[in-house]
Amino acid sequence: MKISIAKETLPAEKRVAATPETVKKLIALGAEVAVEQGAGMNASVPDETYAMAGAKILSGADIYKDADVILRVRHPSAAEIQKMKKGAVLIGLLAPYQEKEALKACAAQGVTAFSMELVPRITRAQTMDVLSSQANLAGYRAVLEAANEFGRGMPMMMTAAGTVPPAKVFIMGAGVAGLQAIATARRLGAQVSATDVRAAAKEQVQSLGATFVMVENEETKAAETAGGYAKEMSEDYKKQQAALIAETIKKQDIVITTALIPGRKAPMLVSEDMVRSMKPGSVIIDLAVEQGGNVALAKAGEIVNAGGVKIVGHINMPSRIAVDASALYARNLLSFLTPLIDKETKNLKINWEDEIVKATALTRDGQIVHPNFQGA
Repeated sequence: MKISIAKETLPAEKRVAATPETVKKLIALGAEVAVEQGAGMNASVPDETYAMAGAKILSGADIYKDADVILRVRHPSAAEIQKMKKGAVLIGLLAPYQEKEALKACAAQGVTAFSMELVPRITRAQTMDVLSSQANLAGYRAVLEAANEFGRGMPMMMTAAGTVPPAKVFIMGAGVAGLQAIATARRLGAQVSATDVRAAAKEQVQSLGATFVMVENEETKAAETAGGYAKEMSEDYKKQQAALIAETIKKQDIVITTALIPGRKAPMLVSEDMVRSMKPGSVIIDLAVEQGGNVALAKAGEIVNAGGVKIVGHINMPSRIAVDASALYARNLLSFLTPLIDKETKNLKINWEDEIVKATALTRDGQIVHPNFQGA
């Protein structure tokens, strides 16, 4: 069985789908592993290091040739998909809700595609949970980006010349990214508060030393899906929450928004009026900017100055911490791929009735098989 690690081609993508550690483990499973030249350079992994781990280094023209399994971080282009052989297995963050043409191209080429962002949040799949591993790093990095743009210190500092007050940081969304942002901001000495539509998040937020800000009513008790994601709330609830948030935001120095709904445009959390109510010098980090954004005036890939308030719209935040993001992502892929390999024959043996396989399989035998995308 031949496994190929392709170089990422999307702008601002510095991660890589395998590390020397996972290359060794894939070889131990009986696979031949090939890495495209320069695939790991942006994640500080030179070709020589992959070669020492046992991988072959191939040019871009050869990386898909005869590959039985192709590991990617992000979705490949249509031209790249056309280089894959019929029956090849493609595994990566394939963004099926957004990249419908790539999905169709996989089916047309006869490629079997698995999308890692669809891994179900069940106990058995925790080590495969890419969204959590990458969101964790995104939350950490978001705080560092905010501190970098903020013109003051984060902790309270007492000096002979006077006392510097702590920065006030408000985290919107207490999922994996939000909780890590809270923990990081607290470590930096900031005064932290947070909000989420899920009442269950209150205890988690408070356990990290932050204040919880939320309109609590009957609707919030059922605001979490079985998969652990936040549900979209009613218009009435949104109005009540918006009023509370508006009063909270105007007192903050830094706001970090993290709210995403799978397969949907990101919910708008911070209006233009809220932005303009903040003090000049304040900073907003919108982690949802690639899916439409949580913040009015935010622009993907840009830092917008709105009356002295900086709105940071960096895309692909995990890629800004590419070394660790690649290491975690590569382990997620290894955990996903290992059960698909037969221990005796050392070849792929996919159990199509397995719930993880069913949840992540997009295409098979020239067809789009995932029920959510069959009308794509």
